[in-house]
Amino acid sequence: MSVARERLERWLQTRDERLSGLPWLRTETHAGRTVRFVADEILVQDSGTAIAHRTLAGLGHRTSEIAEDEPSAGLRRLRTSGLDVSAAVRRLRGQLPQGSVVGPNHVFMSTPHEHGGPFGPPVAVDAPPAKLTPSKPAEASGTTSPVRVVVMDTGIWLDSPLPAGCYTATPENHETVLDGDADGMLDSDVGHANFIAGVVAQDTAGAQVRIVKILDSFGVCTEADLAVAITGLTDTDVLNLSLGGFSVGDLPPAALSAALQTFLSGGDRVVVAAAGNNGIADRPFWPAAFSTAGGTAGWAAQVVAVAAHDGTAICEWSNTGPWVSVAAPGADIVSTYINHELFASGWAAWSGTSFATPKVVAAIVDRVATAGSVTAAAAAVRAEAQGNPLGGYPALR
Repeated sequence: MSVARERLERWLQTRDERLSGLPWLRTETHAGRTVRFVADEILVQDSGTAIAHRTLAGLGHRTSEIAEDEPSAGLRRLRTSGLDVSAAVRRLRGQLPQGSVVGPNHVFMSTPHEHGGPFGPPVAVDAPPAKLTPSKPAEASGTTSPVRVVVMDTGIWLDSPLPAGCYTATPENHETVLDGDADGMLDSDVGHANFIAGVVAQDTAGAQVRIVKILDSFGVCTEADLAVAITGLTDTDVLNLSLGGFSVGDLPPAALSAALQTFLSGGDRVVVAAAGNNGIADRPFWPAAFSTAGGTAGWAAQVVAVAAHDGTAICEWSNTGPWVSVAAPGADIVSTYINHELFASGWAAWSGTSFATPKVVAAIVDRVATAGSVTAAAAAVRAEAQGNPLGGYPALR
């Protein structure tokens, strides 16, 4: 086995061991379809709380044993030990009005294999291939203000070749953990945000990038936390989501859907989301699949779902499907990583729909001034990609 392959196998094993060791995480597989969610809890909108309590009682859970909190306005989280989450959600969906917010607290990830994000570990690059130019502040950029891009991802690792002028991040959005499980290896997603911000900085000087930490150093977050973070966003034109996952029954994740509706409806905003790296074409991958599979939501056109290509074909590991908006370069992308003994230059090559996504973000940013709005710029990128199909999908080259 080559050194690179051995490193990949060890990295994948470490990720799997990490996930299997999380006591709050549940993984279910039905007919070959895998989904992950938080054990023993469901999410439901305020108006469905009373029915949810009765439903859980009907499943044998005493009201006194049901904990309840409010992760965000209008959303309730109910917890009780031993809950059959899938059964509870199915029963509630049959009792609540159509369109009600109810579902598991899905787990979304920015790791390879089962869920979206980087495909395999980063590989060191001997020398930096590009000079990064920090974006100008709005007051110094003349009549054209920078496009405000939020990278909602891991925290930013400060010891990195990524210039501080290429992004902003408050202290709570800094990453402080390299090896959280003390196994002697870098955690799987350390530097993920650094890499994404570096891709944006290489491809456009028109973005003002802000890092918002939602993933831990292993690339894991819950639907509830993601929904709360999205709902709370301000001063944002384009949201980069290089993360995602599958849902129970392949239905739109309810809390995330409500959050995106709040964020996008009636605004000149766009979400650009990774299609995931499972190599499948028959399942929606969320949040990317809200581009079309989110139903008849008026904001679906404001979600751009990004698959990955290698310049000649769609990458075999990239998810595809009718909900994919565009394919972009995602194989062996070179960008800023972290300064570390294994990465002497601080730069790395990494593959994944995670890194095709900021390519599309940069393309949208570059077209805002000409198009006149963020949503028009996204439409222009889609139209341009339609003229350059690759593997049956519109593509940016």
